[in-house]
Amino acid sequence: MNEIYMALGGLIGLVLLYYGAEYLVRGGSAIASRSCVSPLVIGLTLVAFGTSAPELFVSTSAALHGLGDIGIGNVVGSNICNIALILGLSALLSPLAVNADLFKRDLPIMILASVMLTVVCLFCGGIGRVVGLLFTIGIIAYTIVGVRSSSEKCGTETVPPREEVFSRGKAYLAVIGGLLALIGGAKLILLGAVAIEKHFGVADEFVALTVVAVGTSLPELATSVVAAKKGETDIAIGNVVGSNIFNILGILGVSALLRPVTIEGMDWVDFGMMLVTAVGLWPLMGARGRLGRFEGVLLLVVYSIYLWWLVHTM
Repeated sequence: MNEIYMALGGLIGLVLLYYGAEYLVRGGSAIASRSCVSPLVIGLTLVAFGTSAPELFVSTSAALHGLGDIGIGNVVGSNICNIALILGLSALLSPLAVNADLFKRDLPIMILASVMLTVVCLFCGGIGRVVGLLFTIGIIAYTIVGVRSSSEKCGTETVPPREEVFSRGKAYLAVIGGLLALIGGAKLILLGAVAIEKHFGVADEFVALTVVAVGTSLPELATSVVAAKKGETDIAIGNVVGSNIFNILGILGVSALLRPVTIEGMDWVDFGMMLVTAVGLWPLMGARGRLGRFEGVLLLVVYSIYLWWLVHTM
C-alpha cells in the first residue's frame, strides 16, 4: 500500500514540476525582458535552464541517494525525448525556421557534449568529480559567451513581448515559488519512480529513461509547443538545444561534484540513441534551414521505435 501512495505522490510530483517550471520561466522571462537579450539567447539560457530545473533536482537527488542509473538515465532519456518527441511535435504543429547562429555554434556544442558523455560513461563506467568539474566549467563558459555575444548585438535584435508580463515583485515571487514547487515535485517523483521499480520489478534504467525522463521533460514540451504555435521558433528550438547542453554539462556536472555518478544497467543502445538524435539534427536542420512537418514526423517515428525497443527489452 505504501508503494501505491508513493506512486501517486510521483504523479503529484509531475504536476508540481510542470507548474513550478512554468512559473519559474514566466518570472525569469519578466525579469529578463527589461534587458537587451535576443530571443535565441533567452531560449538557450533562461528558458532552457528554467525548464531543465526538474532534471536538475531529480538527477542531483538521485546522485545523492546513490541511484546513478536514474540520474544519468534521466538526462539521457530527457535529451532523447527533447529532440525526438518535443521537436517532433513542435515541427509537426508549425514548421520551425533554424537560426544560423544556433546551427553554427550551439548545435555543434550539443553534439560534442553528447559524444563526451557517451565516451565517459561507456569507457569509465560513470562520471567522477574531475569530469564533473570540467562539465560545470563548460556550462558556465557556454552561458557567459552566449550572453556576451547577445550583448554585443544589443539593439540589432528585439525581444518580443511575453504573453504575460509580471511586475518586478510578482516576477521574483514566481521564481521563488517555482523553485519550491520544483524541489518538492522532484522529491515526490523520485520516490514515485522507486516505488514503481519495487512494485513492478522494473529496472532503474527503464524507469529513468521513460517515466522520469518524459515527466521531467513536460516543461520543455509545453514551452516549445506553445512557442512554435506563436511563431517564436528561436525559443522553441533554443529551449531544446539549450536544455540538452545544460542537462549534460550542468546537471551531470553538479551531480558528479556532489557524488561521483556510476552506471550499471545502461548500455551503448541508450547512449547510441542519444547520439543518433543529436547528430541527426545536423542534416535535418541543414537541408532546408528549417524543421518542417516531414522532419517532425520522422523524429516522432524514431522516438516511437525507441519506446517500442525499451518495452520489449524490459
